[in-house]
Amino acid sequence: VQLQASGGGLVQAGGSLRLSCAASGRFFSVNAAGWFRQAPGQEREFVSGIRWSGGSTYYADSVKGRFTISSDNAKNMVYLQMASLKPEDTAVYYCAAGGRARPGEKGVGKYDFWGQGTLVTVSS
Repeated sequence: VQLQASGGGLVQAGGSLRLSCAASGRFFSVNAAGWFRQAPGQEREFVSGIRWSGGSTYYADSVKGRFTISSDNAKNMVYLQMASLKPEDTAVYYCAAGGRARPGEKGVGKYDFWGQGTLVTVSS
């Protein structure tokens, strides 16, 4: 499975962005998808997760109510709609997928496949 993340950019605080993750390959082994982010000097952290086939969604407390994850299995896409962005949301955002991860899994090591990352910069 190959993942390609896109949609990052520079936005003012309070603005919105939609990140996209295009998946290709064989998905029979994939159970969950997620978005993580990594700010400079910090560890990669869980942002949001979803079952690969869709359904229940999961969010970090820091983004709950502002971010929305969704999937489109027909297009092999996973999205992260981000609203009310804050400067502390600035980070490189990565999409991830895996068969060992349960939906909403926060552990980085449980995901087998990673996109290359897309930079989100929120100015104050």
